[in-house]
Formats: sequence, structure tokens, C-alpha cells
Amino acid sequence: MAVVHEATVSSPVNIAVIKYWGKRDSALILPTNSSLSVTLSQDHLSTRTTIRASPDFAKDRLWLNGVEEDIGASKRLVNSIGTARKLRHALEQKLREEGSDSVAPLSQWRIHVCSENNFPTAAGLASSASGYAALVSALGSLFELRESTSELSRVARMGSGSACRSMFGGFVAWQAGEAADGHDSMAVQVADREHWPELQALILVVSDKKKSVSSTAGMQTTVETSELFAERANSVVPRRMAAMEKAIKERDFGAFAEITMRDSNQFHAVCLDTFPPISYMNDTSRAIAGLVHAFNAKRGKVVAAYTYDAGPNAVIYAMKEDMRDLVEFFTHCFPRDEATLQEAFYPDPFGIFQEAEQVGQRITRPEIKELAQAAGQFPAGSVRRIIHTEVGDGPRVLQASQSLLNEAGMPKHARE
Repeated sequence: MAVVHEATVSSPVNIAVIKYWGKRDSALILPTNSSLSVTLSQDHLSTRTTIRASPDFAKDRLWLNGVEEDIGASKRLVNSIGTARKLRHALEQKLREEGSDSVAPLSQWRIHVCSENNFPTAAGLASSASGYAALVSALGSLFELRESTSELSRVARMGSGSACRSMFGGFVAWQAGEAADGHDSMAVQVADREHWPELQALILVVSDKKKSVSSTAGMQTTVETSELFAERANSVVPRRMAAMEKAIKERDFGAFAEITMRDSNQFHAVCLDTFPPISYMNDTSRAIAGLVHAFNAKRGKVVAAYTYDAGPNAVIYAMKEDMRDLVEFFTHCFPRDEATLQEAFYPDPFGIFQEAEQVGQRITRPEIKELAQAAGQFPAGSVRRIIHTEVGDGPRVLQASQSLLNEAGMPKHARE
């Protein structure tokens, strides 16, 4: 039986607490400032990718969520795959020089790539980050590359800047670097998930539609037109990076929360300072931010922190001990649409409620119940669903049984 050269990997979503926005080199995807993110659990948000190399394949092919895409249409995708192939080719040459006579020429073979997300693509949930991290991790496993994870993160960066941060679990910094060729622009792990496992996140999905202004287009316009942008990139972010790393290492949630919210606010202020202005948040997004501040005031301390990427969806960080109050509060304020099943709206992976019927109905703490009554309820469906997750690990190499390709190297779940 012929040897099958294949790898299947799952990779996580990451949500930045110090935002990446703007490039100093668009071709190499080199950022104007460093950034820092939290990797979220793959049990709730992940991309799974299978890649097979074979001398029998006529050309490179790609399937995303069951639909075939033109693999040559994306320069970033071509660059990422091409870079990984160069690394494999160099390894093959080295192995042959060392006397190995059974090196499969994987760098010369065509590949089939099949990738699936368990969350909406391009909906402000960093699907490109997990997607390119899965691609590069799978290529690294398939090609048996010897580069470190930080070195491979440079390859992921060539596909999607924030993808380099999804190459690690826990808390991850993307170092902007200074070199013109980008060799020092890579991801490093600040702390692993075990360092602060009590940190959890709620994602309030306000919209799962594709955003009107892409991140790539938006940030380029910001760099060209925003007068606030340079101050943020050159002065504010370096200070916040140091303060955030300190907060994480000391597990200081109060400091972590304030920096997270301030950086999110400033990022969106810079977007509004862009000409013409870019507004990724909507009325529901802004209402959620206001409710977080009201919630913290009612508790008498900062126990929750919001952040928004380039989209309307809110990510709220809190410690595990405070999540019950937050979930009860937000499921009450934002009731589900009747057309949405309860298990789809809030699956309750951590057992907050004893029964599904309690979602949106039960509020345990009296002062939070008082706050919820004062806030009132927003129209049903304003928040489409709520994802409850926690800090997670980095890419996982999966068993062959979890492959997305069949024996012929074609997708198991193809769609027209």
C-alpha cells in the first residue's frame, strides 16, 4: 500500500487586546506596531485543515468549507505555500547531503488543501488568522519542517498578519520588528494558557455577515489619512505593550481590563479619524460597551472588559468567577430571536444554567437583577448568538481519522 503524505491540524482564533492596525510593508505584511492577543479555546472556535501531497495530483487545489476556491487567486496564499515549499526543499537537500536516500520530494509534488471553520467566515471573528495558522501548521507537519514555532509564524504572517499570533496558545505578542525583510517580525508567547486558565471570554455575535470594509483596505486608508495614527503606533502602543505584558505575568485583571478597553476604544477612534471615516461598530456594539461599564460600576470594581476588532462583535473578558453574572445579565438584556434555537444562541458549555429554559430568565445576584431591569431588553435577535469560551492552546496535530480528505484525496464534505 502506498504511503499517504498528509497532515491534519486544528488551529485557534485569537482576539487582540493590543490591536494591530496598519502596515509598514504591505507585500510582506509588516506591521507599524506590535500587538498582543489572547488565544481562545479550540473546543469552541477553530479551523481544521488537511493537506495531502501526492505525485498523482495534477495541480494545487483548495476547498474552503466544502467549496473549491481558486488557489492561485490569492497572492498571500500562494506566498505562504511557496515559502513553506522552499523550506521543505532546503530540508530535502540537507537530508540528502547527510546521506539519506529515502527523502520524499514533497516540495515538488502538488497538494490538496481542505479547510473548515466551525464559525462564520469574515464576520469579525478572526477567521483568516486561524485559517492561515492551520495552513502553515499543517504544512509544517506534512513537510516535517525543523523551524521553531516563532520562525513558522513568519510564514503565517505572510498570509494574514494576525495569523502569526494563532501559532501559539495562551497570550501571544506579535513583535513588529524593524528589519526591511521582516525576519524579526514574528510571534512569541508571553505566557501559556496554564499561566492564567481562569480567564474566560464571551463573544456576543452582533452580525455574522461579511464586513463592508475589509481590514486590509481599512488599515491602508488609516495609514494614509489619519493624523492620530502615528501617535498611536509610535508612542501609545509601545507603552501599552509593556503594561499589558506586566498585567498578564502578574495576573492583574484590573490592569488587563483597563488596557484592553482603552486600546479597543483608541483603535476605533483612529478608524473614525480615517478619511473617509470607517465605523466597524454599530449601535448594538456601542450599547454593549456601555453596559459593561454599568456592570463594572454596579459591582464596584472592574470585573469585565470589552474589546472590538474590525467588526461589530463584542468580546468580553472576565474571570471565571464573574462569568455567571455576566452571562445572566447579557442573555437577559439581549434575548434570542424566536427563530434561533436555544442551543444555537447560547450552548452553555460551562453549565451556567441548570436548564435551558433559564437562559435569559434567571439572574442570581440582586444588584445585577436591578441593573438588568434598569437597562431593559433590546429587540430580540440584536445579538444573534453568544459564544462562551476560555484561554486555549495552540495548533493541534490531529489523527488521520480526523482528515477532511477521502482516500482519493478529495473533500469528504464537498458542496457545489
